[in-house]
Amino acid sequence: MSSDTKRLPPWLRRPWPASHRFQHTEETLGALELQTICTNANCPNKGECWGRGTATVLILGNVCTRNCKFCSVGTGKPSPPDPTEPARLAQMAAAMKLRYLVITSVNRDDLPDGGAGHFRECIDEVRRNLPEMRFEILTPDFRDNQAQALEILSEALPFVFAHNVETVPSLYPQARSGGDYGLSLQLLQMAHVRFPETPTKSSIMLGLGETSDEVLQVLRDLRDVGCARLTIGQYLKPSKDSLDVAEYVRPEKFAWWKQQALKAGFSWVQSAPFARSSYFAEQENANG
Repeated sequence: MSSDTKRLPPWLRRPWPASHRFQHTEETLGALELQTICTNANCPNKGECWGRGTATVLILGNVCTRNCKFCSVGTGKPSPPDPTEPARLAQMAAAMKLRYLVITSVNRDDLPDGGAGHFRECIDEVRRNLPEMRFEILTPDFRDNQAQALEILSEALPFVFAHNVETVPSLYPQARSGGDYGLSLQLLQMAHVRFPETPTKSSIMLGLGETSDEVLQVLRDLRDVGCARLTIGQYLKPSKDSLDVAEYVRPEKFAWWKQQALKAGFSWVQSAPFARSSYFAEQENANG
């Protein structure tokens, strides 16, 4: 790693909020023993989002069946789904007075439905308690059971359906060895066809060694499968065992990428160094 990528540039430094709302979020999640991607993935936006009273809930445990090198979530043999989790999720949403809930999960290749049924149960339980809640689900690729998973999830509409391609295909062997670029595109296309009124969404990280031509091709590929929403953010090394950062992309380049994505036909785009798949997901319009 070069000296340029060892030092964090000034645009990636931010103060850590310590507001009352941050503390309330932390205490609520802790009391209900809920996992978040914010903590498990060492997300740099944790302070800001928790300070706004938002969090992305990580269901189905915090042990993943894959070992992607861009991610710091633990890997191994996960426990069975917790039947009490949907109710605890509903309690959390009520306590935090949420109107928009983003739910994601680890990969659960050990489950016959990839965890789709647990996603559905979580949505249904929250909706029973909070009928006005809006949902976004950020799912794994449901490797061997995509059609079955979408059938199960169809019972929990409406929601925004998100699945991240994460990086360009050439970097999958290093960054996302357990994933398959074509399979991820296939899931997004199947969701778009199956749920034509449901916005589909994906995310890509920059700074792993990709080229601009490769990123442009990913934008075209996502649009070709009907993906309507996109986030583009800076990869930041979340743990000592994760991949090194190849480049810190400047904010003006992210602004340029936003314009490229809009030109490609995306209707909703977040492109900034700290943009992540659920960052300001509740915004109806991210293009201002």
